[in-house]
Amino acid sequence: MFGLVDCNNFYASCERVFRPELEGRPVVVLSNNDGCIVARSQEAKALGLKMGEPYFQVKELIRQHGVVACSSNYELYGDMSRRVMWYLQQVAPAVEVYSVDEAFLDLAGMTRHFDLGRWAGEVRGQVRQRTGIPVCVGVAPTKTLAKVANRVAKQDMVAGCGPGVLLLEDEAQRREVLARVAIEDVWGVGHRSAAKLHAVGVRTAAELAGVGDAWARKNLGGVVGARLLHELRGFPCSSVVVEDEARKSMACTRSFGQTLTELPDIAGAVASHAARAGEKLRQQGLAARLLTVFVETSRFAQLPPPYSLSAQLTLPVATDDTLVLAAWARRGLERIWRPGRRYVKAGVVLDGLERAGANRQGSLFEDPCRFAPARAELMRAMDALNTRYGKGMVRVGSMVAAPGRGEAWAMRRDVKSPAFTTKWKELWGVRC
Repeated sequence: MFGLVDCNNFYASCERVFRPELEGRPVVVLSNNDGCIVARSQEAKALGLKMGEPYFQVKELIRQHGVVACSSNYELYGDMSRRVMWYLQQVAPAVEVYSVDEAFLDLAGMTRHFDLGRWAGEVRGQVRQRTGIPVCVGVAPTKTLAKVANRVAKQDMVAGCGPGVLLLEDEAQRREVLARVAIEDVWGVGHRSAAKLHAVGVRTAAELAGVGDAWARKNLGGVVGARLLHELRGFPCSSVVVEDEARKSMACTRSFGQTLTELPDIAGAVASHAARAGEKLRQQGLAARLLTVFVETSRFAQLPPPYSLSAQLTLPVATDDTLVLAAWARRGLERIWRPGRRYVKAGVVLDGLERAGANRQGSLFEDPCRFAPARAELMRAMDALNTRYGKGMVRVGSMVAAPGRGEAWAMRRDVKSPAFTTKWKELWGVRC
């Protein structure tokens, strides 16, 4: 058996945990630079606000209905996600963190000792009590059916006729639930596949489960389509993946809060991305051998035409050292820098990831003793200080803006809530 735990309206729910006055009010969360709506509370959905709508186009509607708009607060959302996932890892044999707000649970063997319906309800209650985040739980014989069960559990909860938990155990119940799910809402069915299925009269997940294997192989991606049918029929074809061993790249990119034209400003943004990439590498015990830097102008500008250029550099040895990554990122930026352009985005991409440590592949001309122990200790100290005193407390010098200038590349987040759990100065205050 598999479980799927999905946080309800996750970003909006994170905002409500530390701002209880938002309960019952429509809430939307905005994308980078307050561009588009990327999350909505149930009340906001009821008003007709849609995912991806540009904020400036719906500002009047938001004002009329008293909708609370929040700038994206990724520090808060990431920390709340870690809290949810940590608890799930304590109560399930294996957990696959599928996304920031969603996780698959491997429940193999638990049917002998637990009533899975009651257990799922307890997990749902404990996540809410421990983190403040509401979740729904679907339990079924396959991962695809667990997704279906979770979706239906959420629909019933919103309608006020369900507890937010659904366990699919027998064949009759499975057919009944699949009949309620539209084909385009099935995990693994894209727009093109949905169009093909509609053309032959298949409109629900139950009807899809009845399609012939040969037709599925021909029209739904070969063996992938056949596996989807088997999963809908209750035969598991995939397992919980605890760690993605195949990961070979990592990207840190972000649009600027304003158009930039000066090299020092963009160099600061690139150094910031390189520093963040270094932190991620060390957290995951990885090192990178290839580094790519890119810059972009606006894709919507008419004159001059849009411009995008990148440079890929091969590092002498695979590294997780922030100072090395920042230095090479600056070198790559200088290769592709063109004065007179109006840049809106830059980023750093790391490839050729491998396990860090003594077994890494060295360089023919590298002195294995030079700097290695001291630099590794320096990185550990920097991470420890930033963890204890707040993100960015210790930074690469090129990230620091000139006095009075501020970080010109910083995102525009005019209505951002405090980082309640990750910065000392923004911790939630309690008055006696």
